[in-house]
Amino acid sequence: MKEDLRKHAMAARVIDPAFDRGAVGRRRSIRHVAFASFIGAAVEWYDFFLYGTAAALVFPKLFFPRFSPLAGTLASFATFGIGFFARPIGGVVFGHFGDRIGRKSTFVRTLILMGVATFLIGLLPTFEQIGLMAPILLIALRFVQGLALGGEWGGATLLAFEHAPQEDRNFYTSWPQLGVSAGLALSTAVFAVFASLPEKQFFGWGWRVAFLLSAASIALGVVIRLRVAESPVFARVKGLGAESKTPLLEVLRDHRLAVLLAIGVVFGTMTGSYIVTTFSLSYLTQQLRVARSVALVGNVLYSASGAASILIFARLSDRVGKYRIAILSTVCQVLFSFPFFWLLSTREPSLIWLAVIVSAVIGTPLYGVTGAILAELFVPHVRYSGISLGYQMAAMLGGAPAPIIATYLIHSSSGAPWSVATYAASSSVITLVAVWIASERQSVGIDDVTSDQA
Repeated sequence: MKEDLRKHAMAARVIDPAFDRGAVGRRRSIRHVAFASFIGAAVEWYDFFLYGTAAALVFPKLFFPRFSPLAGTLASFATFGIGFFARPIGGVVFGHFGDRIGRKSTFVRTLILMGVATFLIGLLPTFEQIGLMAPILLIALRFVQGLALGGEWGGATLLAFEHAPQEDRNFYTSWPQLGVSAGLALSTAVFAVFASLPEKQFFGWGWRVAFLLSAASIALGVVIRLRVAESPVFARVKGLGAESKTPLLEVLRDHRLAVLLAIGVVFGTMTGSYIVTTFSLSYLTQQLRVARSVALVGNVLYSASGAASILIFARLSDRVGKYRIAILSTVCQVLFSFPFFWLLSTREPSLIWLAVIVSAVIGTPLYGVTGAILAELFVPHVRYSGISLGYQMAAMLGGAPAPIIATYLIHSSSGAPWSVATYAASSSVITLVAVWIASERQSVGIDDVTSDQA
């Protein structure tokens, strides 16, 4: 099959007629695609992060009321982690269809699935109402959220990556990552509004509204995504009849090193971001007795700062190189791990907010170029499966256990945060090594269906 692909490789590089409209038309097309990827990602991540906020502030009381405060928090974070264990499954399932039938149709389906699960969480009865079935249903819906998100990131990233012109590819591929920051900011802001209600109203119905609002945003996201054209790169693969019959098996057989590098590149980001955005909510409010509003405002500032940082450094990476930006960002994360917790320990709102802003500014440049780095590790006909598997495995290994491990480390050290700082720094060192190795490899061309790289 590879010999046949080589014979037709030049034919695969022709300009897709849908995009042969001159520089202005192509620029307008990629902006529309990038915006659709951003909106869809923002909506899905709003839903996913909303659960994380509720897991820190609401679910221990409503779904695990008979546990001690520590045990309730750990149990709630465990249900939070269930979504991460579902994400690799979602990446495999939706990655298969993304490589077989197309990027566009696949990531529209993930958006709908996420919206249904989030809406139903807002309707769940609590432990006091139906007993043990309440946390069981919560876990089931969190699992569905994880499945949807497992397929979402790969589709959004590849539509942007495979539509973008070479000179701006890093910038436009960063837009789905920008959607992550927007989703976190939106979910935290909405939750903060309802958290300002009197406690009885907040725990009675206020938190539910934040989940139910997902229905409107999902509808908007689906409408926008349906207007996006299929990836021209996938259209070429399909035109050649080069779709993989078993994308996952091919990835595991021929691209094992690429998968390991993808996991490593994402690992530190996942660990660090969930320590900042999820564990820190619990740490600030329960250990340091900081007002809930201070912690929630910190997450909003983290998101806003991260979004600006992604745009600036992704644009810069098209000029100086994405690996330079990635390595610089990772080194800064290692160095800031301990100062971050020192600033939180002051209990001063301004210094807490400074900590999260700096963390976002130095950490998100790596995340902004992650999509482009991962996409260039895999050939087009297995690219959706490859990047989804690598990214979501890193989420499961790095993001899922991070709040639980950090909570355990805090309590085992009598509240001293330095063990958590060491944990975060070590995760970033793993990513630094993976980024460096990836930078030494030859990148796969965006249309190169003949690559033999393993």
